[in-house]
Amino acid sequence: MAEYMERLGQQIASYPQEQRSRILEAAHLSEQLHSGQYRQSGDPFVTHPVAVAEILVSLNMDADTLVAALLHDVLEDTSMSRQELRSRFGKTVEMLVNGVTKIATVKAKNRNTQAAETIRKMLFAMAKDIRVILIKLADKLHNMQTLEYKDGSRKAAIAQECLDIYAPLAGRLGISWLKDELEDLSFKCLDEKMYQQIKDFVAQKRSERSEYLESVKQAIKDAAEREHIPVLVETRAKHFYSIYEKMRRRNKAMDEIYDLLGIRILVETETQCYTMLGVVHRLWMPIEGRFKDYIAMPKSNRYQSLHTTVMGSGGRLTEIQIRTVEMHRIAEYGVAAHWLYKEGVDTPSTQRELAIIDRVRNLGNVRIASNEFLEEIKREILKDSIYVFTPKGDVVHLPRGSTAIDFAYHIHTEVGHRCIGAKADGHIIPLKEPLGNTQVVEIMTNRNARPHLSWLRFVKTTRARQKIRHWLNNHDESLFIDQSVVARSKATQRQPTLASEDPAPRQQAEDDGPPASVVDHEKIGVRIGDERNMMIRFANCCRPETGDDIVGYVSRGRGIIVHRRQCRNLKHIPDFEQRMIEVEWETVSPHVTRRYEITAESARDLFSEIEGAVRKFRGHLIEGKVDEMVNGRVRAHFTLEMERGEDTKRIMKSIRSIPAVLNIHESQDSLAASRNR
Repeated sequence: MAEYMERLGQQIASYPQEQRSRILEAAHLSEQLHSGQYRQSGDPFVTHPVAVAEILVSLNMDADTLVAALLHDVLEDTSMSRQELRSRFGKTVEMLVNGVTKIATVKAKNRNTQAAETIRKMLFAMAKDIRVILIKLADKLHNMQTLEYKDGSRKAAIAQECLDIYAPLAGRLGISWLKDELEDLSFKCLDEKMYQQIKDFVAQKRSERSEYLESVKQAIKDAAEREHIPVLVETRAKHFYSIYEKMRRRNKAMDEIYDLLGIRILVETETQCYTMLGVVHRLWMPIEGRFKDYIAMPKSNRYQSLHTTVMGSGGRLTEIQIRTVEMHRIAEYGVAAHWLYKEGVDTPSTQRELAIIDRVRNLGNVRIASNEFLEEIKREILKDSIYVFTPKGDVVHLPRGSTAIDFAYHIHTEVGHRCIGAKADGHIIPLKEPLGNTQVVEIMTNRNARPHLSWLRFVKTTRARQKIRHWLNNHDESLFIDQSVVARSKATQRQPTLASEDPAPRQQAEDDGPPASVVDHEKIGVRIGDERNMMIRFANCCRPETGDDIVGYVSRGRGIIVHRRQCRNLKHIPDFEQRMIEVEWETVSPHVTRRYEITAESARDLFSEIEGAVRKFRGHLIEGKVDEMVNGRVRAHFTLEMERGEDTKRIMKSIRSIPAVLNIHESQDSLAASRNR
């Protein structure tokens, strides 16, 4: 253990004497408090907080952060109280340690809820002081580095959580090296075979391309010297998980990914960045559509750089990044790059400038159940961001995948409520279509318009979701919505589709995206008609989960009990038919979609007849396409939306009765989709 303390002492040698003494005092106290505790590797437990502190030293963090890192497990695993911690090391250290301490197990109903509540607590603490999350990320990095000692199933769950939550969080904070390492460590655990294949492939390519890359570097240095620009040129390799993601997204084999290795050029000024871009494009032909200017339009984590891809000698595609030394420091260390551990320096102003902090604060003002909270932060906080513009040129920052509805509610609540359509770069787009980066978005409104329930199935931002729910709860007496469940009064017929009220009906009718997580069986205050303060409970007998076909029972004094529609206990409830209420999942389409193929005699009004046939059973024709055959007949493919899967046979029989129709069957992709649901 002495060697750990000695190594830590050497690493903090540049800190002032008073701070060094305080840090070492915390290290020795941590050793004392954790005495007799061991990690699964067999090492004394104190080696973990010391390793976490060493990671934070590499980020140049201040003394309070290092002290908190050394003591980050004492509230959870030892007898030390918050009061004792505060009296010995001060209010700031106590606040940081408490911010990264797990929610007590006794306060949580299960491990998933506990994990969600712990992450919620940590993020809200981060909104007050960014150092909380930096300690947690360092803690997570060391735990991932020693994950091999965990049991198999638990190991995979930890790695998946790291990939879903902590690696993206490091990315949002701009700490790219930490994000890359967390992703690779998680990837190695989850798919070690693929990880090793990519690792070996990159090593092989590095060896093969080393001579070529050296010639590229020399050509850039020579050209920069002629321009009298001092440069540092280095080779960079993509990390393994990013290669895997690119293979998955583009559906390509490993040997079809050409930009595994690239070049990075570092200069002194922003002007020199653009000069070197011109130099590079004179040396090699740029590839159209592969240039990005993150200097003029920085990412939300403040990342700045020029990216271009050129056609090098021998037809080799080469990715080149150009940035200043300061931009590179921010790209590597993100928010930590702005940290000064000089005495008297408080939380940096950079914290207030990060978009992620504002998003977390906004989530703090919204009541979200534990399991749903994790989905919200994945959807809104941890996703990549886009910039779009208002017609006046104002920049709006949204999560990637956001729609025109999200944009409208970002501008103003009433703009969202009155939205009837949208334009992107002057062209009308479906309201559900994801916006593209740098588009100019214009919202068309009408004072008689109103929000639609279907909007909840494709909006991405919490603000839009909450505003739509609030309006529908206050203005539609036939239903109430709270978190993931929509309940309808029995007297109200379920609407076959809300798309007819929208300028782009075909797009609006489809179900978009994965369902939100179900609330964790907590009571939810809701309203129906004139009755308020009712509650939704989930039946313990069948335990409905998101996406299940569900029905509600208005109990006496216990609110609405939600069952699976096929629950065996329903037949034992005497007054179920009289007290039944329709309920549905908010983000799951209540309708069933099926795709069919028909062969028919050529008929001008074929689709009109099909539409009429399916409407008899409350179906709706979403889209269709007709191809002429050589024998004068036609083959048509079309997609139907129906209220219930059981209506399939009746609808097919109705279509067969159309004189022009010769044959009809469900297409194979529709059958595969229904089997996967």
